[in-house]
Amino acid sequence: MTQKKSFNMVDIKHQKILLFWAAAITIYGIVFYYAPLVGWLMAFQNYKPVTGLLHSEFIGLGKFKLLFSDVTFLRVIRNTLAMGVINLAVTFFMAILFAILLNEMASKGGKKVVQTISYLPHFLSWIIVTGILHDALSGTGIINTLLMHFGTISQPINFFAHEKYFWPIVAFANVWKETGWNAIIYLAAITSIDPSLYEAASIDGAGRWAKIKNVTLPGIKPTIMILLLMNVGNVLNAGFEIQYLLGNGLVQNVSQTIDIYVLKWGISQGDYSIGTAAGIFKSVVSIILIVFFNHIAKKHGEERLF
Repeated sequence: MTQKKSFNMVDIKHQKILLFWAAAITIYGIVFYYAPLVGWLMAFQNYKPVTGLLHSEFIGLGKFKLLFSDVTFLRVIRNTLAMGVINLAVTFFMAILFAILLNEMASKGGKKVVQTISYLPHFLSWIIVTGILHDALSGTGIINTLLMHFGTISQPINFFAHEKYFWPIVAFANVWKETGWNAIIYLAAITSIDPSLYEAASIDGAGRWAKIKNVTLPGIKPTIMILLLMNVGNVLNAGFEIQYLLGNGLVQNVSQTIDIYVLKWGISQGDYSIGTAAGIFKSVVSIILIVFFNHIAKKHGEERLF
């Protein structure tokens, strides 16, 4: 039996650069990720900036009771969860579909052009994206113009004045902006599939759809499961910018998310305690969702990821 080599000063000398950067990243994580968690104490206090974190009145779960007795916050949870689930389902499915279709393109040049074009919206700010949406969906925009031209409607629709259109608009904006970027990792997973599997499928007489069903999808299944679990944890991060920029008084019942609630009540109104309580609620729900869906994945035969 070979003995495990001990870590000595010679190893430290040879790996000093690696150890330096490892220490720097560890310190960075402690300072910017873990140290700020001390601020969670505000959720259990009647926090006042004048008295500070250590001298504010301790009220226990008072702010949480206030949150869940607030009809507005309950409506905000509904909006956030609904938009989060819709965005997750649509963007997740579209990214996989786009990656598979892109992989099936025979022309390498055309594939590169389409791939490059699909990346571009990801680098646009939400200010620009919402500006494009406002122009496209305005009374004189291209959508109303086309609908009237084909006789679908008789007069322009004010899409931003009706609550029923808001969630589909948000979902469409997320798909348009992020599908190309999200597809990158699936394309990478597809390229790692052994080409001999496709050759064997061709010999067996499999067509394109059969190859996708029996080779491509099983080959990227581990990647799909990992990304699904990671994205499920962000389901309450439904967004802030697009809802804030597209929202107005006519659709505020369906447009406000937890992040907007925190901005409105936690920062604008100076109630930092209730804003922190809402943030803790988001974090706890995200952790529960990740643990739950990881358990479901394990029960269905998948390898435990966390």
